[in-house]
Amino acid sequence: MTVFAVNEIFETFQGEAAFTGTPSVFVRLQGCPVGCAFCDTKMTWHVRPEHEIEVGAMIAKTEDAPTWARLHDEDLAMLVGEFRARHVVFTGGEPALYDLTEVSRRLIDQGRTVQLETSGTALIRIDPHAWVTVSPKIDMPGGLKVLPAAVARANEIKMPIGKPADIEKLQAFLAEHPAVGVAYTGSGPALLIWLQPLSQSEKATALCMEAAAANGWRLSLQTHKFVGVR
Repeated sequence: MTVFAVNEIFETFQGEAAFTGTPSVFVRLQGCPVGCAFCDTKMTWHVRPEHEIEVGAMIAKTEDAPTWARLHDEDLAMLVGEFRARHVVFTGGEPALYDLTEVSRRLIDQGRTVQLETSGTALIRIDPHAWVTVSPKIDMPGGLKVLPAAVARANEIKMPIGKPADIEKLQAFLAEHPAVGVAYTGSGPALLIWLQPLSQSEKATALCMEAAAANGWRLSLQTHKFVGVR
């Protein structure tokens, strides 16, 4: 049995990458050692005992906070099952710090689809039918490396882009993982590669558009921010 520190659970629309526009239940897990400077959920980095709250209080949260509630596989799956959306996204924090195998299996048995958003720096333990989005965090303050096993499990790569050096990092990353770098096979994409502009910057967006067009990649625009939902 896995015990999860859950920061929040909420229903919205997935705004990024392949599932853009999909009604989704987001399960945000607490804890992340990666340390991205541009992280917009820094309240999830640490699991501090003094920040533990009751499940009801966690569900009722309306603002970002480092508080978290304790749930195990069965109860988490039952709680998520009360929401209307049939797509479930595990995010963080770094959700791959947890063994998601059992809870993802339970959700899939409910007839739901499951997605994991991960930096690729931790071992991925999840049902084989789950969709895995690896957003490689390269040269971050935490000093962690993207694991080859995480890349091998990925269904898509989503790279945050703020400056030309980020494109160069992605190109070097793809060179290290040549099977990922093949943008297309004879029947379609071998693995989806998305470029996501940081902070909806016009400059970063233009950079992503040019690089995507030049390399056969795709553009992820965080559409939830454009329409004003979480």
